[in-house]
Amino acid sequence: MSVLLQIKQANKRYGEQLLLDDAECTITSDTKVGFVGRNGAGKSTLLRCLLGDEELDSGQIIRHPRLKIGYLRQHDPFLPGETSLEFLMRDSGQPDWKCGEVAGQFELKGRYLEGPVGELSGGWQTRVKLAALLLHEPNLLLLDEPTNFLDLRTQILLEHFLKDFREACLIVSHDRAFLSATCDSTLDLSMGKLTMYPGKIEEFLVYQQERIEHNQRVNAATEAKRKQLQEFVDKNRARASTATRAKSKSKMLERLEFIEVQSDQAHAVIRAPQVEPRKGPAVRCIELGIGYGDTVIAKNINIEIEHGTRAAIVGDNGQGKTTLLRTIVQSLTPVLGDVRWGHACNIGTYAQHVYTSLPEKKTVLEYLEYEAIPGTKNQTILDTAGAMLFRGEAIHKKVSVLSGGERARLCMAAILLGNYNILVLDEPGNHLDVETVEALANALLEYKGTVIFTSHDRHFMRRVASSIIEVKDGSVVNYHGNYESYLYMVNQEIDEAEFARTGKKPVPVATGKNSKASDKDRHAHDKKKQSTGSADDRAMRKEITQLEKTIARLDDQKRTVNEKLMQTTDPMEAMKLHDEVVKVSTELEAAEMRWAELQELIEDQS
Repeated sequence: MSVLLQIKQANKRYGEQLLLDDAECTITSDTKVGFVGRNGAGKSTLLRCLLGDEELDSGQIIRHPRLKIGYLRQHDPFLPGETSLEFLMRDSGQPDWKCGEVAGQFELKGRYLEGPVGELSGGWQTRVKLAALLLHEPNLLLLDEPTNFLDLRTQILLEHFLKDFREACLIVSHDRAFLSATCDSTLDLSMGKLTMYPGKIEEFLVYQQERIEHNQRVNAATEAKRKQLQEFVDKNRARASTATRAKSKSKMLERLEFIEVQSDQAHAVIRAPQVEPRKGPAVRCIELGIGYGDTVIAKNINIEIEHGTRAAIVGDNGQGKTTLLRTIVQSLTPVLGDVRWGHACNIGTYAQHVYTSLPEKKTVLEYLEYEAIPGTKNQTILDTAGAMLFRGEAIHKKVSVLSGGERARLCMAAILLGNYNILVLDEPGNHLDVETVEALANALLEYKGTVIFTSHDRHFMRRVASSIIEVKDGSVVNYHGNYESYLYMVNQEIDEAEFARTGKKPVPVATGKNSKASDKDRHAHDKKKQSTGSADDRAMRKEITQLEKTIARLDDQKRTVNEKLMQTTDPMEAMKLHDEVVKVSTELEAAEMRWAELQELIEDQS
């Protein structure tokens, strides 16, 4: 293990905004780090400093002499008319056989490898760029939101690539599922400080919330002490007999310190439109054909979406997901057939063709006031604007000066302030940070209307989707299964393709937070195997008794360690205790699962 990068006492400001405040961090050669923080916290700015494209105001970035950074480029580095293979050879200086071998890891072959790279979709071009990265043999990858606009299949291929990559990575992403699958450490940038947590994103978020609650309790105790001391000083400073004690208490009062708590920052406050629930079909597609002009992308589409459904449209990039959405909301004319909406459907649309055509002369606040339901309280408008990062003077910005991401967030804020009973959302999480995506998911779960959406964020899809519509190979059908089973199917297809290419049997990929789809199949297999044999009832009951003792012991252990965690103020000790909680929780979950399996087996035999 060697230190590749060291950030020491880094300071960086943009105007009044403090991005880095004596920030410190070390990146070693043996770790893959997920880099998180709120939008605008300074993550991309720090990456630019690490690349040498920007300078710190003060502080140091110490680089190992053999450091070789690979950066996923956002612009297109391709020459007109060149093929993917020609680009890879030109960019890397490697021979054609080596370029073809690496390209195969990203399923780049046939026309995707030997045809013009400029004619490929954005997702396929990203695969070409990733192959180019690998050919340069970097020992540190810097990836800034690599999953934005990537379809599910390309995301999984990127995950496989990163798992096999034996060097270090620093990945900025709001996609919790992607970070959880690829990164073993989490770096957080909050209030100018960098904090490295030796665990995955889900563990870090739990730890972060526990620390916030702990610090809030410490501050509450400090505030109570402050009031007590202040009351004593106020009562006794004028008395000669107690003046000395009052002076002593006053010094104690000056020494009291409050902990800066991250939750003191503004939280994302998102409330979905308040509508009455409805029943029956919201929209029907009848023998629908979608496309542009004479080009038909998909046809013979016969689907029906019920009111109250949260329908996720899935499929690879280029298959027609966005085209389907635009045809459904009638911003594109059907090539064939018909789209029929139910009575009194009020549709709110969030899509690129909408948020790129906002009124240029209005300010953020003026636009939201115009779009909000008449009578909406000003504070509600400000809260919704704040959730989309329009705070302070930002609400007075004119639309004409907003970036593409800011326009997207403004469009989302306007939809949330309306009274739409149908929401059609194309990639709603692309310009939002982890906290805001989670707040949006919670809002949509409480929403009584209908949601039709696309997203490449698997965590968001798992939480929100109640039905799946698949766009694939020129057809659109209701997928008969949940999102977990769809993920499992795509993973299986990728595994089979990798096996055909390499001859190596791939390690099963977890598809969910608890690997639900694959675990369910494995547990079903285990159960069948046990129940078909001559299981010893007495041995199983003995194991159940032992498991009950183990569960009781682990439960007590978890409670004890949690109490210690809540009491400690030492960050390093807190991390150790949190790791212990995670370890005990994993053992406890496994014991409880085994206990439940045995109970079910005994019931089946009785």
